Order: sequence, then C-alpha cells, then structure tokens
Amino acid sequence: MTPKASNTRLKAARLAAGYNSQQALATALGVGVRQVRRWESENPPWPHPELGEALTRILGQGLDALGFTPPGGRDRPEARRRLAGATVGLAAVPSQATATMQPASVATDFEAVTRSHRRLYWSVAPATLHPAAIAHATLGCALLPETAGQTRRAVAAALAETWLLAGRIEFFDLCEPERASNTLLRALQAAGEADAPLLGSAILAHTAFIPAWAGRRDDAAERMVAARTYARRGAPSAELLAWLDAVEAECETRCGNSNTALHLIGHAEDVLAAGSEHASPDWLDWFSPVRLAAFKGNTQLKAGHLPQARTTLLGVLAEMPVAENKQRTVVYGDLAAVEAASGNPDGACKYALRALDQLEVTWYATGMDRVREVRRALAPHQNEQCVRDLDDRLYGWSTTVSALAR
Repeated sequence: MTPKASNTRLKAARLAAGYNSQQALATALGVGVRQVRRWESENPPWPHPELGEALTRILGQGLDALGFTPPGGRDRPEARRRLAGATVGLAAVPSQATATMQPASVATDFEAVTRSHRRLYWSVAPATLHPAAIAHATLGCALLPETAGQTRRAVAAALAETWLLAGRIEFFDLCEPERASNTLLRALQAAGEADAPLLGSAILAHTAFIPAWAGRRDDAAERMVAARTYARRGAPSAELLAWLDAVEAECETRCGNSNTALHLIGHAEDVLAAGSEHASPDWLDWFSPVRLAAFKGNTQLKAGHLPQARTTLLGVLAEMPVAENKQRTVVYGDLAAVEAASGNPDGACKYALRALDQLEVTWYATGMDRVREVRRALAPHQNEQCVRDLDDRLYGWSTTVSALAR
C-alpha cells in the first residue's frame, strides 16, 4: 500500500527540534494536535501569522523551508523569502542553511561529553581538563545555531554547564579570577538560552566568589541576591538552597564577617534537615552535608573558635568519601591552620604535610593556598625542626616545579 503523502519537511524539522510527537509540538504551540496533523498533511494550510511566527521561532526555519506554500499572490520565491524573514523579524536566511540543522540526537551526544567532563574534574589535573572543556564549549557554540526547540534548549543547558566547569577550573584551580569572570558570563548567557533558572542561580553564585575574594562585600552580596532570585524561579532542592547559604557564608567569611557566616551555615543546616520535595540537579556534585560541615569548620577557624573548628573538621575527615581528594586537601590545610593558631607547630606541620601528600595525587590550587597560609602563620616557629621539614617538602624540586607549571 502506498504511504499517504505528507509534509515531510515539517515533520523532519519537528523531530530535529526534539518534538517526537505531533502532540508534543501542539503542546509547545498551545494548539490542538489536529492542527499539527493538518500542517503535516500533503497540502498544509498556511498558518495564521501568530502561529507562523511561533513555528519559525520554535523550529528555527522559515515557513517555506517547513513545507508551506503561501496562498494567492504570495507564491513567488522572492515573496516567500520576504515573508519568512518578516515572520521572525530577521534578514532572510538562504534555504540551503536548513541542511545544517542537527538531529535531536546531537543534544544527547553533546550532553554525554559534558557529563564525562563533570566527573573527570575530580581526578584529572585541571591544566589537562581545561583545554578539553573549552574545546567542547566551542563545539557547543557552533552547534547551537544549528538546533531549535527542545534540542536547542538541551544543547544550551549542556553548554552552560561546560562553561561553568571551565570557570570553576579557572577560579579555584588556575587562580585566574578575571578569566573566570568572562567565562562565567558566557555560562550565564547559555543558561538564558536554555531557560534554566537553577543553572543560572548556580552560575551567579559562583560569580559572587570573585568580588568576595577581593574583599568587595557589596558586590558579592548583590550577586547572591540575584542567585537566590533565579533559584526561586525554578524548583530548587534543599541541597541547592543550602549551598547558596554556604556560598554566601564563605563570601562573608572572606570579608571578615564570621558571625554572619556562622548564622548562614546554621540556616543551611536547618534547610538540609527539613529537606525538599525537589530533587537536586545532576550537575550539583560539588555540595553535600559533609561539604557544608567543611564550610562550617573553616568559618569557625576564621572566627577564632578553635576547639569547635577542630572537632568539626575531624568529623569531616571521618565522613568524607574516598574520592573527595580535592576537598580533603582543603580540610587538612584548615586543620593545620587550627593547630598553628593554637600554638602547636608540630600538629600544624603534620596536617600540612598530609595536604602536600594529597596534592601530589590531585592538584588543587585552593588546597595549596591553604598550606601556604599555614606556613606564613608558622613564621614565629621557622627555626624549629618540624617547620624546616615542612619547608623542605614545600619547596622541594617536584612540589615547586609542579606548582609553577600548574
């Protein structure tokens, strides 16, 4: 039996945009499925202006490329091109551009690489992973104009996550805040293309670290207000909301407001205890109750609550998963700082050496910063043997070359 003729152009564009059924496209347009069925028939009726504009916006192609023939006197090629351009409010795009539209599967494939990079961050050297993340983001920027509808949103979300990963590496691992600022802006733009408010919230919160590290509290606070605003637009999990508290707490700690930071951490603990009906997004892999406790221990240290900080940080070490190599370095550094502040250079050097051991396995610039802060705090004890041993290790050939190379 001969298959019934249909508007194959519209169907192909619908599938490429990620609408796997006529009902899915109808829902996106706010029309009945019967309307979409008519458009995909052998002689599709010319859409009403509002629906025509919505079709071209969602599917990323002009009406003529979607298989529609203008009625009456509008059937000349130049008129069709003019109509297609007017519909989307842009200059007409050559019809051969439709050959570059990617299939819906491109989103799944692009997302798979993004997920792999997310996992690799915890073990691969940042200087090695960063170029791969940037190259992947470049690919995403090239793919985005060749996608539409749900496919475009999925690619944009994965692109935003990739830029976020690159920005995290630049700030936390490579210590390049200016570069990180530009990269995070690209991440926010991609999140806007994806209409992903929770991802936007995470990106904005990361941008707050940059002024906070420079002591600009007002700028950091303003960015945190924006981050919380974006979170309210989505369905935030308890973990995401608690992480926002933890970020703001670290910003306040950096700006010398330890008591405010401890209050925020207490609120984060309450949020986690209360829970939420919403699940955390997959990309929120940098936060957990143990990570919150690590934030708390550092804040207690900065507030001068040394016994409490020691207890909190030892508890973090006991509960930290084996794979948390980067965070373990930071905790060792904070424990070393606790002992240095307590007048115990032997204990401080013991934990600092453990941090250096961990840094040889997984480099983390933030962890090395903690060790260097401890060494500066040990200046009054620099003639003691334990400090000299730490210096031998801190400024050994391999450690020095490794730090400069990274």
